[in-house]
Order: sequence, then C-alpha cells, then structure tokens
Amino acid sequence: MPALDPIALAEHLVEVDSTSGREAPALERMEAVLRERAWRLQRIPVSEGRWNIFATSGDAPRVTLSTHLDTVPPFIPPRRADGRLYGRGACDAKGIAAAMVVAAERVRSGGVSVGLLFVVGEETAHDGAAAANRHTTSSQILINGEPTEGALAVGTKGAMRAVVRVAGQAAHSAYPHLGRSATAELVALLHELRTLALPSDPVLGDTTVNIGFVSGGVADNVLAPAAEARLMARLVGPARDVEARLSAWVGTRGTIEFGTTVPAVHLGTVPGFPTGVVAFASKPYLYGPGSIHVAHTDGEYVEEAELRRAVDGYELLVHEALARL
Repeated sequence: MPALDPIALAEHLVEVDSTSGREAPALERMEAVLRERAWRLQRIPVSEGRWNIFATSGDAPRVTLSTHLDTVPPFIPPRRADGRLYGRGACDAKGIAAAMVVAAERVRSGGVSVGLLFVVGEETAHDGAAAANRHTTSSQILINGEPTEGALAVGTKGAMRAVVRVAGQAAHSAYPHLGRSATAELVALLHELRTLALPSDPVLGDTTVNIGFVSGGVADNVLAPAAEARLMARLVGPARDVEARLSAWVGTRGTIEFGTTVPAVHLGTVPGFPTGVVAFASKPYLYGPGSIHVAHTDGEYVEEAELRRAVDGYELLVHEALARL
C-alpha cells in the first residue's frame, strides 16, 4: 500500500465540517482511512452521535499520539495556494492529525506498537478528553498535538471558564431612578478586570482573563433586569488562587460560577528540539506545526513544508519517548 501524503490527508479532513458537537463526519473519514490501512479501531463514547477514536497498530502501545478533530465555527472549506493549506482545522488541528497518522505509520513499519487518539469537544467542554481519561490504555506517554510553530512546549497555561451574573431592576429608561441597570453595573465591573493582581509564573508568564461573551437586557428603553459575561482565564498556577481573586472581585455586586478547569502543566522536553511556552491548555509532550496566531481566524492555514517536517518530528518524538522509559 502506498505511503499516505500528509497534505492530501489533511485536506481530506478539512473538507468536512466538524465544529464542536458535530464531529461525526470527520470521525468517519478518519476511521475509513485507518480501517483501510489495517489499524485496530476502538470507539470511546462521548455523547449521542459523538465519540473518540483510539487506534492501535499492535498490542499494548506505550506511546500514543493525540489531538482533536473538532474545530471552532464557522466551517471554512480547504484551498491550497502558495505552499499553504488553508481552511478550518488546517493547523488546529486536522493538519496535525494527518501528520500524526503518517508518522505513526512509519513507526509501525519499524515494528513498534503505537497508538493514535483523536478526541472531540476540545474547543468547548473538553468532554472528549474526559471520556478518554476514563478509558484504560497501556500508554505511558502521550504526545499531544497543537500548533506550536514546530517547537516542543516546555509548559502550557491552564484554562478556567467562569460566568459572572449581575441582577438589576427593570424600569422605564426615562425614569432610571426607579430601577437599576444590570448591564451598566456589569460593564463597570468588567472594566475593573484589567486592574486585578493575578498570579504569574517565571516560565508560563501571567494569568490572563478574556471576556468572551456579554449579554443582558430586554429592550432599548428598559433598564436591564439581568446581565452576564462569560470569561476564560488562562492559568499559570493553582485554579483556587484565581477563583479566590475573582470571587473577591465580584463580591456582593453579583455572582460568579466556575466551570470547566484544566490545570497549568510543565512539560517534558527532548534534546535537539526547539522549545517554547504556549498560552493554551494541553498536556505533555506538546508539539505541532502551524501557529496558534492563525488558528480560529478566517485565514487559518498551515505551511505544507512545515506539515511534512512535523511527520519527522512526531516520529522522532515517539522514538525518543520510548528510549526514556
């Protein structure tokens, strides 16, 4: 059977919409490719119509290559131009998945058992990762793929979601003294975020908080009875430290509800690989082609040459990881 081309496989995966929650088409395409090439496939159930793929080339693989097949919206079909593959998921992370498959095939051809784990829901609730964590495997090392510009990350920030809610009192906008605007109070509260003293780490840098979504109110001429903001904090230390500071910031002016949390991690390195720190959440080892600066944008792309180099990188990482066991 001829060797797979990582660019063609990446384009094949990018052709289908797999926005978080609708990953089935990409999962089915990946399964078809792996099945044709005689990989052993397992489905790890996540939710109705959604699953993770765990593929093995032999018994008891000690190293598993893993990334996600879901993407952020909107779907952007693939195109190739000027040595780049464009489209949603080109670098985050369908291109990475393609490079991993080709690297794993090379490793398998040398008689080494290796695993491939492709998860869903990474861009939202991390429910695919949670399901994968409950699945027992023999793997001792996970090589995770995210766009790191070809550098091996020495650490990743964690992530914590939170929702801030403020209650007001509805009234006619011509008589504001009869009510209280929840949106106005929320805006004032959010303005203070930039002044908060949050934890920092000598390797991972500063804790950051993004205001991702704000909503509230019922009409232009009514003082808003309620408003809320969804936040995403990028952690560099224990989540409880940031929870305590954000709770004190909100105080009695509203409520704050904390959601999905992924801890910050210091990662393993390999001699000969360039290293760096990434500001998104993941787990060791962490390496991949493409830049996080173009991920999630309308112009998302990966350099084809970089994607081909990543195949060599993943193959080398597997062998180096095994040598360290």
